[in-house]
Amino acid sequence: MDSMSAWILAIMDKLGLAGVTLMMFLENVFPPIPSELIMPMAGFWSAMGNMNIIAVIIAGTAGSVLGALPLYYLGTVFDEKRLYALTEKYGKYLLIKPSDITNATLWFNKHGKAVVFFGRMIPAIRSLISIPAGMNRMPILPFLVLTTLGSAIWTTLLAYAGYVLGANYEQVAEFIAPISKGVAVVVGLVLVVVAFLRIRSVFLIKIDKK
Repeated sequence: MDSMSAWILAIMDKLGLAGVTLMMFLENVFPPIPSELIMPMAGFWSAMGNMNIIAVIIAGTAGSVLGALPLYYLGTVFDEKRLYALTEKYGKYLLIKPSDITNATLWFNKHGKAVVFFGRMIPAIRSLISIPAGMNRMPILPFLVLTTLGSAIWTTLLAYAGYVLGANYEQVAEFIAPISKGVAVVVGLVLVVVAFLRIRSVFLIKIDKK
């Protein structure tokens, strides 16, 4: 067991469900702590009889949603240019590159509010997608609803995988990676269909006017 895994287990052993919530909160604002390790370990801990699996999922989801809020409000205060400058200067301490901010912003601008939901299941953007949501002044209630739903699905998958795999929880990443890629593909296909229907609708309206 590596030092990160040992630290996570120590936190869960001492704080229980509050530790799961705390770590999932930190995972959003401090990416070096991955949810792909936290939740499977919590699932494994649950399988050992130390915590209830449903409570683990709720605690993990709560931490993920709470962790998304600081990034959302960060986006309401700073524009992309200022955030780019900040990450260029301090991002190395959080393992965040300026390009990460740019990519998350491009995703949001291209795909709209739906990416707040689907993005919570795509590791590369799951935390940072909250920033452009704030930049674009997405209403807080829809943001919270979509973030909660997406986070709940993601934490359930990870926790249940850890519960089933038991001591082999470290293998979860191998199973989750294809799921994340599948989500990205599905999102792309849905958006293509939506774009096609919109274009078709505009075209039909123009024909009717003629």
